[in-house]
Amino acid sequence: MLNNILVAIGITLMYSTPLALAGQGSVISEVSGVVNIGIEGMMTIGAFFGTFVGQRTGNPWLGFLCGGLAGAVFGLVHAFASVTCKADQTVTGIAMNLVGPGLALFLCRLFYDGATQSQPVDHKIPTLFPSGMLHGAAKNLNVSWTTIIALLIAVGMWYVFYHTTWGLHIRAVGEHPAAADTLGINVYKVRYLSVIASGFLAGLGGASMTLGVVSQFSPTAISGQGFIAIAAIIFGKWTPHGGYLACLLFGFFTALTVLFGGSVIPVEIISMLPYVATIIILILFVGRASAPKANGVPYEKGSR
Repeated sequence: MLNNILVAIGITLMYSTPLALAGQGSVISEVSGVVNIGIEGMMTIGAFFGTFVGQRTGNPWLGFLCGGLAGAVFGLVHAFASVTCKADQTVTGIAMNLVGPGLALFLCRLFYDGATQSQPVDHKIPTLFPSGMLHGAAKNLNVSWTTIIALLIAVGMWYVFYHTTWGLHIRAVGEHPAAADTLGINVYKVRYLSVIASGFLAGLGGASMTLGVVSQFSPTAISGQGFIAIAAIIFGKWTPHGGYLACLLFGFFTALTVLFGGSVIPVEIISMLPYVATIIILILFVGRASAPKANGVPYEKGSR
């Protein structure tokens, strides 16, 4: 019994890590007033570059960082379109979700002799404890360092949002950008940096998936994780701590697909569980969550 519980906890932490990283990216963008539904595309491009760089250099940490940087580039594009050009943020996000997987697949075919998936990763991101240190049931809790990083980022985001001037600026431009502007806060700068950070964290989430969970890039490596991360943030009421806990919940639903994979229930039904849970939770709770008031509204300097 204890062993089964520890297995469930270990798998939940493993699958919730990419969600938690991408979810924190969604939080910082949305709280600053820029809708970012392009998390899925940013995760996908991060997943590819994380795998590619990690394989070519033999350094998974460098791959992890480059995955984040690839996502940040997409975040910059999204920021330029949404903040500078004042394009429809939903449409721009959809474009990110189309371009990200398409570009990742093109580059995969280019660098892997026409294959639609990469070679398996030789060096994964290490776990918290070296191999052989833990014994028995405790081995199931030997989580990846990316899980610890995701937790630290969530705690850091909570501290920044509610205990620093910069966090106050982010929340101010998401609630009432005109008032923030009159106080000398550069709305455009805050939103640009927030959306770029959003892409960076989403890219880290994608890279953590291919460097720590599935061990290779494929077109289905992310498979809706970006949208689940967004749903978790809505469920968590656009807060870093609430979003992180919601990602743990969605990670648990994914863990159930692994735990019940060998049961008499058809695998197709089991695989649907995380997505069905996402829809049900959104139906039940989306009306109770209150988004930042200026979320999705382009800011025109001088407007009131």
